[in-house]
Amino acid sequence: MELTSTLTETQKKRLRTRAHDLKPVVMIGQHGLKPSVLEEITGALDHHQLIKIKLSVGDRELRDDMIAQILQYSQAQQVQRIGNIAVLYRRNPDRPDIFKQDF
Repeated sequence: MELTSTLTETQKKRLRTRAHDLKPVVMIGQHGLKPSVLEEITGALDHHQLIKIKLSVGDRELRDDMIAQILQYSQAQQVQRIGNIAVLYRRNPDRPDIFKQDF
């Protein structure tokens, strides 16, 4: 799967605005990052394109490592990370582009 082009700051701002009211689709807890969790994230990105995930694990360094693994596996881009919540985006060419949809 091809990595989408880098998001501009304007695009990130629009995505952050759109993600504000989203609930986390995937929650990662004490059992960590398993292949089934990665598949769930990939499936959620295929369907929604923009998702929130909640990482209730260890310290900041561990969360950052997990997010890096998720981004590498899913070929998504990180829009934002605040505390335990990360917002990810990956364009799905088979679905309408969320940048062209009205807020």
